[in-house]
Amino acid sequence: MLSMFKKRALAYLIDWFVISAIFMILAVILYFPIVVPFSLFIIYNYFIYLLPIFIIFYFVYLETNKGRTIGKDIFDLKVVSEDGGNITYWEAIIRNLSKLYWIPIIFDLIIGRLIGESNERILGRWSKTMVVEKETI
Repeated sequence: MLSMFKKRALAYLIDWFVISAIFMILAVILYFPIVVPFSLFIIYNYFIYLLPIFIIFYFVYLETNKGRTIGKDIFDLKVVSEDGGNITYWEAIIRNLSKLYWIPIIFDLIIGRLIGESNERILGRWSKTMVVEKETI
């Protein structure tokens, strides 16, 4: 049986693989009709600006509307508010700000573990949301 931390970490990695796969597909789709004929290889430089926007959209949309991302769904995890209901868009935005890049989420996790009793990330606490197993809801 996996611990909650391991489930959440693996779910996060799966979500990153999903996001990476989507961007790889986008890169391939753009390659032949736009990049090669017009030599617009510079278009890939804009991916670094599109990635954070897509990450926020991915996590916020799925956690608000479905309560879980693809990775969380695989491990039977769900994001809920403190009262056990669905989270709002604002709560989802706050809790997912540190997921834009790898370094901020590491600090978010470390600070969350050092401060307080729960293992929730600090932005998870600030947004008054938590990740629970589906059976406990």
